[in-house]
Amino acid sequence: VTDADDEVPSYLAQRMATVRRRRQDRRPIEGSSLKSKVITWEPSEEFIKNNHVINTPVQTMYIMGDLGPYGKLGHREYEHVLCTIKVDSNGVITVKPDFTGTKGAYRIELDGEKRELWTYTIENASAQVQQEDAEREQRVFRDLYSRHKEYLSSLVGSEFEMVSTMGAQVSAQGYEYDNLYVHFFLELPKCWSSPVLQQLSGVTQTCATKKDNVAYFCYLFTLEMFFSQEDESEDSFPQWPVLYFEVLSVDFWQRYRVEGYGSLVLPSSPGLHTLTIPTWRPVELGTVSELRRFFIGGSPELEDLTYVRTPTAFKGERLSRLGFRTKTTGSVTFRLHCLQQSKAFLETSALRQRMQSVLDRLGGLSQQSSVYSVLEAFQRARRRMQEARGSLSQDLMGTAAAAWHQRREPGPPPRLPPACERPASSPCS
Repeated sequence: VTDADDEVPSYLAQRMATVRRRRQDRRPIEGSSLKSKVITWEPSEEFIKNNHVINTPVQTMYIMGDLGPYGKLGHREYEHVLCTIKVDSNGVITVKPDFTGTKGAYRIELDGEKRELWTYTIENASAQVQQEDAEREQRVFRDLYSRHKEYLSSLVGSEFEMVSTMGAQVSAQGYEYDNLYVHFFLELPKCWSSPVLQQLSGVTQTCATKKDNVAYFCYLFTLEMFFSQEDESEDSFPQWPVLYFEVLSVDFWQRYRVEGYGSLVLPSSPGLHTLTIPTWRPVELGTVSELRRFFIGGSPELEDLTYVRTPTAFKGERLSRLGFRTKTTGSVTFRLHCLQQSKAFLETSALRQRMQSVLDRLGGLSQQSSVYSVLEAFQRARRRMQEARGSLSQDLMGTAAAAWHQRREPGPPPRLPPACERPASSPCS
């Protein structure tokens, strides 16, 4: 990707190099044959029993009745099932037909010359449990449940932080070619771990797009992660795991093309999240690369998928991407159900809520009272300023009027000089 001489693939890139390609030894499946293999249009009874019915292990007991005439007992044609009792592994007892109720006795009519009619009833002959025995049984059950709860708690522990994400890659839309599939993997930052058998990567099925240029995957996956704080004095919020993915297309000749790269930081809040992530792919200048991509497949691709954000092997302060040309492609939609379990987070949240309530009660009231006091002081100062301005204007007006009156009182008004008392036709100098 870059022209650096000292750039080497990271450990993650080396481990993922063997699973980045899909199988090339099988021909693509057309849409019609794919539907015929995925959907069974005429399912048999055995198929329904094995795939659509929950088979719970049960123990079955039959209560039979030999209704044959005297001298012909023991023949199979005269044997009839009077009642069937089933007990499954959960301790549920099923009686069929049910105990005789208000409808009356059950009837069995034989197909013989005499047309014999037999009637029978099914009743619960077990003795009713006493009140003391019932209470003792309830205490035994409560004791058993409490011990089982303590056993599960001992297995899980009390000091742990776990994040579980159940997600689905819903769809991919806006890409150039058809028959898309998505390869993804999860990167765990520092202080994060996962179970030994946990799969942190996966590849979806190949999906053909429809008229609206959307490929619907609905590929389900489950991710479980554990966070352990190594330094107790460190109060910084932990870095969250990142889900990297790449979208590829494959044609009839098993030629694949990289359609886009993207990354998704797992949501830090629990609940349902529907996220649409845009993708991009690297490009080269000129038409040769596009012709190669169209005719023989293949395109520029990243050796290390973590280059989508910050590479894992990068240890510097600044990451330069100058000269790296990309092109915006489509987008991938994820639907994630996030579940978080943490005793420390719960205690911190409760403490934060309590502190917030205390601050609201103390700081909020004091702030409100200080605002009110400032407003009252401003109103008082404004009234004083208005009063002072009004009194000052009145004093100035009175002083000016008195001075003007004093200037007019000492003598008569001034008289024009005699030279100006000439006719209007003569000039006045």
